[in-house]
Amino acid sequence: MSPRKPPERPAKESPPASTPRRPGTQGGVRDTNRREREKALSDAALQLFVARGLDGVTIDDITHAAGVAKGTFYRYFGDKAALVDFLLEPVRRELLQGLVACGEALEAARDVEAMFEAYRAVAAVIAGAILQHPGVVRLYLQECRGPAVGARVKLIEVAHLISHHAVDMTRRAHTHGLLRPIRPSVSGLAVVGAVERLLLAVLSEEEDVGNPLELPDALTTLILDGLRLPPPGPRPARRKLDGKPGRP
Repeated sequence: MSPRKPPERPAKESPPASTPRRPGTQGGVRDTNRREREKALSDAALQLFVARGLDGVTIDDITHAAGVAKGTFYRYFGDKAALVDFLLEPVRRELLQGLVACGEALEAARDVEAMFEAYRAVAAVIAGAILQHPGVVRLYLQECRGPAVGARVKLIEVAHLISHHAVDMTRRAHTHGLLRPIRPSVSGLAVVGAVERLLLAVLSEEEDVGNPLELPDALTTLILDGLRLPPPGPRPARRKLDGKPGRP
């Protein structure tokens, strides 16, 4: 007779990954305290990130600048990447909503004026983001071309989304023959690069570009005058660098 096997014990389930605790019901005292500490940490982090870059700031630096213990940081944010994601959220939400709306407007556009209005709308969204969240926009512009590692991953994800929407918007504008026959990925990404470089100059005060509120119309006119399909008829001769007419 074979010996009796002991009953098998159920395998122990591994505990779920710990998440930052968010104390208090919405609107209560604990919730108010939580929001104040989140703001203190995020404000301190943003100032350091802009000054030193993401890689040059540690969690110890952030908690020291915010005047809280290191353990307090982990009550609200799992790591530095989670804090960057928290900073990005309002800008990402507003910007992507504006890009989606612009894409839909371009799909419905049948004339140049409607196309201009669609692009003006997204330029206004960008201007609004600069006015409401200048530090976050500057952080994005400084870091969005770095390697997608660590806390920078969230910024690179936003950069990829913006590029995707820019190309998609250009493709939609091509649908109705409103733009020159340039590959959408070329013109779309060129526009993104030019706009981002200009915005960084504005936020870092490298150059005097005048009233920032006038940028949406200026950008729209500059970009679309170069990209839109010219009116029918003979094209003017191209000019060489010396200003004299060259070959058409």
